[in-house]
Amino acid sequence: MLHAVLDAMLARAIRHGRLAVEYPDGRIRRYGDDSGPEAGFRIGTRRAAWRLVANPGLSFGESYMSGEIEPRDCGLIELLDLLMRNMHRRVTHPVEAALEFGRWSRRRIDQLNPAARARLNVAHHYDLNGRLYALFLDRDRNYSCGYFRTGTETLEEAQAAKKRHIAAKLRLDRPPGAPPLEVLDIGCGWGGMALTLARDFGAHVTGITLSREQLAECRRRAAEAGLSDTCRFELMDFREWTRPVDRIVSIGMFEHVGITHYGRFFRMIHQALRPDGVALVHAIGRSDGPGSTNPWLTKYIFPGGYSPALSEVLPVVERSGLWVTDLEILRLHYALTLREWRRRFAANRDAIQSLYDERFCRMFEFYLAASEASFRHGGLINWQLQLTRNVETLPLTRDYMQEAERSLLPV
Repeated sequence: MLHAVLDAMLARAIRHGRLAVEYPDGRIRRYGDDSGPEAGFRIGTRRAAWRLVANPGLSFGESYMSGEIEPRDCGLIELLDLLMRNMHRRVTHPVEAALEFGRWSRRRIDQLNPAARARLNVAHHYDLNGRLYALFLDRDRNYSCGYFRTGTETLEEAQAAKKRHIAAKLRLDRPPGAPPLEVLDIGCGWGGMALTLARDFGAHVTGITLSREQLAECRRRAAEAGLSDTCRFELMDFREWTRPVDRIVSIGMFEHVGITHYGRFFRMIHQALRPDGVALVHAIGRSDGPGSTNPWLTKYIFPGGYSPALSEVLPVVERSGLWVTDLEILRLHYALTLREWRRRFAANRDAIQSLYDERFCRMFEFYLAASEASFRHGGLINWQLQLTRNVETLPLTRDYMQEAERSLLPV
């Protein structure tokens, strides 16, 4: 009975490529149409098989973490790549469809992130041992997608290009003798963007974060660079900010706001920007319309997190009174970034395991590989939204962005 149910689920789901599944009794079944990639996995226990039937979105990752599911004749990335290709075809088993309906129905509650809960959610992922992130991120510890002009760049080159790309959109030039720009960095991470704006553009930057680990590292880096007077960092929720600024940047933080709080977020930007101010919000989104966060990702990686479709964001921006002055979609940039993080994680796996344990390593491997596959085949994108209060703040065309970006290229 168990095998028959799971067999029917997989036969319905896998239509492209070839998937070989070894069941707990040693029997092997193959699914798909032979057109495309091949992969396979082994189910080690009947418990894992039952859990796949009951809640595949949660239990597949959990069973990999416990070793009850293992890739078969392939690596984890090849397995998840094939599964994601088929999941995005929207051939859904009734069990998974019912679970998705439940997640959709309660998503406003799941994403209810008042300040106190937001701090706990951030601590879950970002207040891990600081050495962990140093072992797989670039030297500047940018924890968002790089910007790949050709796809052949190193991770360091792509992250530096991302910062140049965003700086150009912020239009940071000032007339001679004008005071320095005051910039707010919402969700400043480990300080890479804030320090760049202070060091390379002479801006006075305040970075805010809810992570104590990140705060300590940001302050240490600012002091080490001699930028403590012009680049400050505070432990602060975005809802607490009240001072006017010339520029606002937010990279990879909006995914943690929660749909219930989008109005508050964009009203805060409108209120904080000076009349001639510019804001740039960079976030993960989805290309196929509103949805819900995968339950495994919610439980183990980003509680309270959600990557929204632009159809959920733009109506809120319109109601805030802000102008959308530019919108760019970055498609495969995060897939390329995650590929590099995954490779560096693998190269440093022994060191990471010494910080935590085998289960943690398998959890993070699953997170990085599943995320990469989702950006390649699951409809995830990045978007960059440029905003102003005044329709006349920026030039008539985008030429100024390209000119600024060219001027920032290393000689």
